[in-house]
Amino acid sequence: MSPIESYTPQAFLSALAAPGRAADIDEADDVYGWLVGSWSLQVLHYRGYDVRNENLAGEVHAGWVLEGRAVQDVWIMPVREDRRAGRMARDPMNDMYGSTLRAWDPALRAWRIAWNNPARGHREMQIGRRIGEEIVQTGARADGQATRWRFTDIGVNRFQWIGEALDADGKTWRLEGEFIATRMAAG
Repeated sequence: MSPIESYTPQAFLSALAAPGRAADIDEADDVYGWLVGSWSLQVLHYRGYDVRNENLAGEVHAGWVLEGRAVQDVWIMPVREDRRAGRMARDPMNDMYGSTLRAWDPALRAWRIAWNNPARGHREMQIGRRIGEEIVQTGARADGQATRWRFTDIGVNRFQWIGEALDADGKTWRLEGEFIATRMAAG
């Protein structure tokens, strides 16, 4: 039997998924556990453009993985229903079907983040921490462009996500993405 013949999605998902945070991660260090679940996205800005008039919507699904030592998500835009119906964004650059892996690094006492959107060939590596009321991730794209992603206005059923890139002057953060997320009802 070839390796591909022994593959089942259920076996893979069972090995990947975890029921919750690993016991060796302190509750104070759990800055992403609240993200677990499914979210609807209202897209306000993407790739630096105001897209509110385009009614561009997305979705996020997140869960604990790797024995509870990481939180993985899938960010999708436009939503899967629109993708299946062939209703893609007017601008193909607004195509997102990617995943973030946020893995706890006990030596760093922070989260190592890897984002990959194969729909557009976009990759980033960052470090994430809670700073005040926000969760701030800083790092760089694959091309070296410095980036900062922030989760703000975090509530049980809502959050705002802001993505920025550092301009060539080394001081000015330019808005690249902004989403308002609302938790989807279970079921």
